[in-house]
Amino acid sequence: MQPKETTRDGPLRPPETVMRLSRLGAFHQSRLSFMRVLLRRLKAEAWRFDRPVFDIDARGVGRAVYCAHGPRRSYSLVAFAHDLPPEERSDRVIATAWDATFALFDGVPGTDDLDRLARNVPLQEAGRVSERELSLSRANRSVRLWDHVVDSLAVGHQPDADRVDAVGYLMRTTAVYGSGKFGAADREAVADRPECRPPFQVEMLSVWLTRAFVMDLAEHMARMRAPATAVPLDPALRRRFGIGNSTGLGMAPFLMTHPALIHNWIAARETALARMRALPRAGAESVAAFHGILARARRHAADWRSDHPVQVKKLVALRADLDRLAAYLEAEGLTGDHPWDRLWRWAEGALSFEGQEQLVSLMLEPHGALVDDLADTMAADEARGWRIDGAMTVGTLRGIIEDVYAWALGVDWAAPEAQARVWYVSEEKLEPRLGEREAEGLEPYEQPLCPGRDAARLHADLAAFSDSDTTAAVLLRHPEHRHLVRRAQIAAGCPYSEIRDNTIAAGVLPIDLLRAKLSFFGACHFDPRSDRWVRINMFQHAPFPHELADGAADDWTYPPPGDGAA
Repeated sequence: MQPKETTRDGPLRPPETVMRLSRLGAFHQSRLSFMRVLLRRLKAEAWRFDRPVFDIDARGVGRAVYCAHGPRRSYSLVAFAHDLPPEERSDRVIATAWDATFALFDGVPGTDDLDRLARNVPLQEAGRVSERELSLSRANRSVRLWDHVVDSLAVGHQPDADRVDAVGYLMRTTAVYGSGKFGAADREAVADRPECRPPFQVEMLSVWLTRAFVMDLAEHMARMRAPATAVPLDPALRRRFGIGNSTGLGMAPFLMTHPALIHNWIAARETALARMRALPRAGAESVAAFHGILARARRHAADWRSDHPVQVKKLVALRADLDRLAAYLEAEGLTGDHPWDRLWRWAEGALSFEGQEQLVSLMLEPHGALVDDLADTMAADEARGWRIDGAMTVGTLRGIIEDVYAWALGVDWAAPEAQARVWYVSEEKLEPRLGEREAEGLEPYEQPLCPGRDAARLHADLAAFSDSDTTAAVLLRHPEHRHLVRRAQIAAGCPYSEIRDNTIAAGVLPIDLLRAKLSFFGACHFDPRSDRWVRINMFQHAPFPHELADGAADDWTYPPPGDGAA
């Protein structure tokens, strides 16, 4: 049996509680989310920003460069704006044209670099970039909001705030590729740089600079249309625009294909919660800050919209949970011994998963000095390969499986509903997909993305071996179990690495996987469009590059105090 996970601050929630899809699908952004980690670093290290190139015509066509200069290195977003006919605009990964395309360049590009990128970046998958590029991305305008904003600014008016809040962004990205795709630099090329060591900092920097470009482009087009009357966006209203994103099944398997990394993400979050619960007292300043962030979270929840029935139900629960939380605080306060632990134990019995996981984020907000260091523990050295320990005895391996995969050993895997789905990779786009096992005949192409079923198969085959036999002997007879043995051995030391649910069941919701990962990015306003793809908002309310030195690098996720949103 695995030892119960503890820290110097107390026990962590057990993985069999945390790693269920229904709970992972209720995660919210927090102080440990990668957008916030990025902006904290940029401000603390006094990064500088400039825009050396902005060559865009009245139709919104051209190129721009946005540079971020840190203590050791510079990075540049190279943006290409296009005049895209409405009929060509699509969020689907198979799209071939976009309103804007981007690459994040390692350094400051010269003219030759820009010309090379101009020949390739607008083509996205059909082009190629080099190891000087760290990411490749694209975005489309919000049809509902773009024209309204540009038209309003051109005639000297601010856009309607309610319409801004209803959408929340002027463009949404449909992919932000990094880590070696299409010729870009591998993760290993930058992983040792302090600014890139935490997960997904390259991608988050690209999106944050993209947001600045999008807002500059809208104001520029308004000025070009009517230079005598055009006005810029009011700064407070401008910050209410984020960057939208459409994310589908391509991202979903990430939580299964990077087990050690996912463990580090979850362990950091759980350790932060444990530190909070271990606090013997709640200081007056942190109590006041908690009340303030709860009020802002209630406005945030009220402003969160979705038409998807699953998310609608979650939103009803979340809003009711936040009301209950406010009533609890009014009646009980945060006094006496270990008030945060008492609050948490009440929440476990009183709130839904939505409310509980929102509470995790809210409890961390006033305590950055206590938890922000955990961001440095969230990367993982996956390049070491996690070699299989062939000398491990079958008795030890059996014990790991009966602990980590106990839930799976009780499933009737012969039942059609238990194996109704198949994860496979599409031939056209080389992207993960989820199909119907019986109807589509996809089993020959199945990817090993159901650890529970595969663990049950391995456990059955272990019955033919004695406890003193070695894992190597098992794999000589059953090489098909290599991937699961590796996963089990990782999980023995990384207990949050494995999802404790059936990922090929008839009722599986891939959007739960998407939301868990996107919450660690720092995304808000999850809006599922089906059970397989979701729209989100990124960096809404965040400072822009020119505001960061004097603005709030971290206190921006929820609507600011006094904001009219919601």
